[in-house]
Amino acid sequence: MVFDPAPVRDRALRLALENALRHGGVPRVESVLGGMLGADASLRPHRAEVGAIVREVVDEVAAIPAEGRKARLDELGGPIPVSAARKEAEAQHEKEHGLPPLPGGEEGKVVLRLAPFPSGSLHIGNARGLFVNEEYRRRYHGKFYLVFDDTVGSEEKRPVLESYDLILRDMEAAGIRPDAIYYKSDRLELYYRDVPRLLDLGAAYVCTCPAELLRKNREAGVACGERDREPTWQREQWVGMLGGRYEPGEAVVRVKTDMGHPNPAFRDRVLFRISDFDHPRVGKKYRVWPMLEYAFAIDDVLLGITHVIRGKELIIEDMMEEALWSALGLKGPTFLHWGLLRIRETKISKSKSYKDVKSGAYDGWADPRTWSLSSLARRGIRPEAIRQFILSFGLSQADIEVPAETLYAENRRLLDPTTARRSFVPSPRRLRVEGMPTDLRTARLANHPERPEMGEREVALSDLFFLPETDLLKNAGKEIRLKDLLNVQLPPALPASEPGPGGPNAAPEVVARFTDRPNKPLPRIQWVAAPGAVTVDVFTLDDPHLLGKGEAALASAKEGDIFQFERFGFARADPQPPDAAAARRFIFAHP
Repeated sequence: MVFDPAPVRDRALRLALENALRHGGVPRVESVLGGMLGADASLRPHRAEVGAIVREVVDEVAAIPAEGRKARLDELGGPIPVSAARKEAEAQHEKEHGLPPLPGGEEGKVVLRLAPFPSGSLHIGNARGLFVNEEYRRRYHGKFYLVFDDTVGSEEKRPVLESYDLILRDMEAAGIRPDAIYYKSDRLELYYRDVPRLLDLGAAYVCTCPAELLRKNREAGVACGERDREPTWQREQWVGMLGGRYEPGEAVVRVKTDMGHPNPAFRDRVLFRISDFDHPRVGKKYRVWPMLEYAFAIDDVLLGITHVIRGKELIIEDMMEEALWSALGLKGPTFLHWGLLRIRETKISKSKSYKDVKSGAYDGWADPRTWSLSSLARRGIRPEAIRQFILSFGLSQADIEVPAETLYAENRRLLDPTTARRSFVPSPRRLRVEGMPTDLRTARLANHPERPEMGEREVALSDLFFLPETDLLKNAGKEIRLKDLLNVQLPPALPASEPGPGGPNAAPEVVARFTDRPNKPLPRIQWVAAPGAVTVDVFTLDDPHLLGKGEAALASAKEGDIFQFERFGFARADPQPPDAAAARRFIFAHP
């Protein structure tokens, strides 16, 4: 068979655009290539040629603004119809993600939900629910709802008005659009509707016991005295709760469960309680609020949810929902669970982050220390990297602890091929080169060591450079190489550097002697040429203000530009100050 690249390129372009639209990021070469080879066996002997075309096409799609990708796909005739071969190829690709089939999942009928409490931005822990549910929606061509779990919360944890928009922006940045958005605070009347029936059935009751007495009774397995009072009395008390007869804490509605259950927390849990706190969306319109389990027992049926996928620590909530469905004669969704996922170097606490954001200790929810999705975006960590990281763990119920490097490796794989290199040195010292060659007044540096098509940049030189102080101290008395430029001999002792308000320019200058230019096996030191050098302020997780010097090209960096600072790591440009002389701000992503 004669290999014709034209139709292959057209197919690859459509698949790459589909892939980017589905996952809200840069399409993956291996996904597009796998889909093509799996759907058309005749292409397999030409894997190398197809791979080259796919890589070229993926770069082309990556350069198309996200908002223009759908229009471009429509121009090409829209998504390619799904053939049996392609379905098989996609099934194999999905199998590699480690996600099992949904029990009872039917094509076009799966309905899923994400239910965040709006007290801040979504964090890396929420990403599991976000991307796993989205992957199943895609696999089954189903629906995915965003259901804000915005009941009144606790005294320490309240819904925050701006958090609704934060969460919507997080999802949009991840390329995930819910099929519908619901707010529990709009659905109180629906939650009230079945309470009289539960009271009449004897499945629930109104309890006015003091909290301390109730706690002791539950631990001892002793029923509340009001538990078995007649339905008429129960209904009267419920009407009284709605009508303002009781103050907060004086009356609650409880479900009847087994008072001998081995877990005291499952015994007669609260379904409704009274609160006088202002709600950010509905104010004081309602005083009687449902607990999470009750609201979802109702909504999961009314919204037609087919599968609820969440952490195994919520299994007791599953039991509560099932108890309520049993009492009401309803059938609810299937539950699936995953174990706890910890990132070793982080201690993620949304409540702590909320306090630090509110107090001003953190720079909003996009502060890298929150580990929110907006903070990861600010660092330059792409949604596709988070998605691949999350999906790689499947639905294992085992608790998993992984290093942050696992996430960083996914992001590095996406960034490295297309990210320009730039020179940056932290904690710099000035180094003057005696005998600097007079003909060496500029240097041409590659923007990428393995991508000549990305071009070069010209750097102005003088006999003055900035080098990392730690490297100078470590190599005192040695001959070193200024990376990709020339070799110098360092003095045996360096003048002491004393911290002070003057910054790098206040430290005594180090004088080195030019030796030669050949690339010899010497310690290679990163450098920044003094002409045009800019002060750079890097926000790292360990130091919010790591000062250094960056090459002149960084003066024109725009917000969102991502560079690989050579021998340092990837960094994303923050909004730059209007004063051109001020430090340029970057957020460190990872090595």
